[in-house]
Amino acid sequence: MSERTTFLREFLRAPLTVGAVAPSGGPLAELVTSPVTGEGDPLVVELGPGTGAFTEAVQRRLAGRGRHVAVEVNERFAERLAARFPQVEVVLADARELDRVLTERGCGRADVIVSGLPWVAFRADVQDDLLASVTGALAPRGVFTTFGYSHTRWAPPARRLRSALGGRFEEFVASRTVWANLPPAFTYFCRRPHVAAPAVSG
Repeated sequence: MSERTTFLREFLRAPLTVGAVAPSGGPLAELVTSPVTGEGDPLVVELGPGTGAFTEAVQRRLAGRGRHVAVEVNERFAERLAARFPQVEVVLADARELDRVLTERGCGRADVIVSGLPWVAFRADVQDDLLASVTGALAPRGVFTTFGYSHTRWAPPARRLRSALGGRFEEFVASRTVWANLPPAFTYFCRRPHVAAPAVSG
């Protein structure tokens, strides 16, 4: 079964947790994973890897170095991902349990956290809980990346996410639009987390 077919099937099963009808394309995957450096042994954490579009790009950048932990809530995606990438530590769990996931595996804070989560599909409280997990797990000099679809950029959940990112990170910037993606998308690059940042209301 192709990745697109698998993704569409899982979207129809659980649209609020999958959040898209097709996996991200190569150009977007390269942009989202660009903070993964070609040096050292970084800990890279991936949230919501789905069928592995970002996973493949992370593995290509790591080239056998470091450690790659992928947290996926969808059992079918997790099974497929583990079979495709045996070198990746695939964990079946909710991303809000990230602290527990890393502690159980003896991991410190992540150098890079890459998110494929469908933020606009989440309630405000879920967004807040997820961002708290991210900032708590990210190293002080680490980078958090996530993406959004251009056509939803001004929807209330997307605007709220921008506000929340601004409250939880000293720096966050949006990339150019990746028109080659279907649908077109962009990436947020977030640095210097405020671990104890309050939830953003609204």
